[in-house]
Amino acid sequence: MPPVTTDTLRELLVKSADVKRHTADMCSAGAMEAAHMIAVSLQAGGKLMLCGNGGSAGDSQHLAAEFVATLDHRRPRAGLAALALTTDTSFLTAYANDFGFEGVFSRQVETLGHEGDVLIGISTSGNSANVVAACLAARQKGIKIIAMTGDGGGRLAEHADILLAVPSSVTMHIQESHIALGHAITLAVEQLLEV
Repeated sequence: MPPVTTDTLRELLVKSADVKRHTADMCSAGAMEAAHMIAVSLQAGGKLMLCGNGGSAGDSQHLAAEFVATLDHRRPRAGLAALALTTDTSFLTAYANDFGFEGVFSRQVETLGHEGDVLIGISTSGNSANVVAACLAARQKGIKIIAMTGDGGGRLAEHADILLAVPSSVTMHIQESHIALGHAITLAVEQLLEV
C-alpha cells in the first residue's frame, strides 16, 4: 500500500464532496418529501423511529438527537419526538441472545410503534436483515417507511415509501451523505412545523 500523503487525503475529501453533490442532485426532492411525511406525523402526535447497524446505528442516534434536542442551539425550540432503536443495550443484548439479532429492531417497532409514526431504516447496502425486518413490522402497523441506502437501494427499496439512495458504493461516502441528508431533513421539518 502506498504511503498516505496530503494529496491522497485531498483526493478522498474531493470524492466525498462529489458524492454529496450527486446526492443533492438525486435526493433533494425525496428528502423534502421525507420532511413533509415526518412533519405530518409529528403534527398528529406521532414519532420518528430510526435504526441501522454500525455507523448507521451511530447515524440513527445522531439524527434522533437532532430532533429531540435541536439542530442549531442558537435556534432553541420544543423537542420533536424521535427515538433511535439502537440505544437500549439491555434490550438489544437480551433479545439478540434469546432470539437472534435479526429481530432487534422489528420487536421494538412492534412494541413501541403506532400507526401514523415514521421509521427511517438506514443501511449502506440496503440489505441489512434486521433493518428490512423492521420495515416489514412497520408496514404491518401502518407506519410510513423512509429508507436511506447506497446506490440501488438493495432490499430496502422494495419496502420504502420514500427511498433516499446515495449514488455511491463506498460505505464512508454513503454514511457522510446520510448525515448531510438527515440534517437537511431535520432543518426542513423544523421550518415546516415552525418550531
